[in-house]
Amino acid sequence: MLKREMYLSRIRGFYDSDLIKILVGIRRCGKSVILKQIMNELKEKKIDEKHIIYVNFEFIEFEELQDYKKLNTYIKEKIVDNNKYYVFLDEIQKVERFEDVVNSLRASLDNISIFITGSNSKLLSNELSTVLSGRYVLFNIYPLSYKEFIELTNKEAKSEETFWDFVKWGGLPNRTQFTDESNIKDYLHSVFDSIILRDVVERLGLKDTVLFNLLLQYIVDTTGRQFSAENVINFLKNEGKSVSTETLYMYLDALCKALMIKKIYRYDIHGRAILKTLNKYYMTDLGIAGIKNNNFEINKSFAIENVVYNELLERGYDVYIGKTKDVEIDFIATKTEEKLYFQVAYLLQNDKVQDREFGAFKEIEDNYPKYVLSLDKANFSRDGIIHKNIIEWLLER
Repeated sequence: MLKREMYLSRIRGFYDSDLIKILVGIRRCGKSVILKQIMNELKEKKIDEKHIIYVNFEFIEFEELQDYKKLNTYIKEKIVDNNKYYVFLDEIQKVERFEDVVNSLRASLDNISIFITGSNSKLLSNELSTVLSGRYVLFNIYPLSYKEFIELTNKEAKSEETFWDFVKWGGLPNRTQFTDESNIKDYLHSVFDSIILRDVVERLGLKDTVLFNLLLQYIVDTTGRQFSAENVINFLKNEGKSVSTETLYMYLDALCKALMIKKIYRYDIHGRAILKTLNKYYMTDLGIAGIKNNNFEINKSFAIENVVYNELLERGYDVYIGKTKDVEIDFIATKTEEKLYFQVAYLLQNDKVQDREFGAFKEIEDNYPKYVLSLDKANFSRDGIIHKNIIEWLLER
């Protein structure tokens, strides 16, 4: 089992905190494994197993605890002394009014540390923020990074074959159990179907799965390109689906809430403002894109861009598209006082491409680090702009 140290190192300082620890991520990205690793670390610290309460709402034996009052009673009945209890509630979005249970437990018991996981953005909603009122800490959990993928599979890290396998089939941990492409596809289809059926159709009541498939197909085919509602509506019309702009955005929002896709906003570098127009969408996991991709060869460049975007999120950055007067910067990544600029290219195969990628930074006058990432093995760094091989950059920490 791969120990996901990058996440554990962020969570450890909160093990005994009365803040509610929330782990949010797409289905099958490894949240349950991280919970088990936290529980194992507690046991290594000699915490009595009776003081570790674990409920996974995907297990049928806990089905009746999806009633929030029964869940509250179940947990309270297990707390029989004044020592610290650690409560783990896995896939809690299945419980209606779970936020009331969590808030009540935290408020009524001094000796409890609560960890919850979920697979949709209800755990990020304003409603939850209002109920818990700042008494929680949130950890976004993502599919495997490339570095974690290498650690789990022991594949040759700097091999382009390995890299393209990761780009094409993504980082959901369980997909690494399969080597045959048909088996990988079957697994990824099962994950996709569970997301659509459980996190979209059931919870949100949106029943047109054909429209979801077509919309996701469009997002995959246009990853990294400016989003246009008009273009999507025309695409859907050609596929026999007539939808309004309102319906389109409702379904896009549903895909975002299921954590299948992520919206990235543009940032006006000179105006220092986040812009709400001409945003883009990227896939949370490229394996889901892989089963929807009409032509992987054509989309390789944008898939690489998606990998860089996901990696920056996993490293804890807030990420935006950069906008200057005349050009667009692929990514601006910020964290506390840190700011990084990135251009991403497949290959810098000639002077024209190099001038385009490095020249994108000309209008930016600050001294924050600027990077051009590509698959080239030669170093093209110039004018203070750092060029790095994407694979080597992914392997850094």
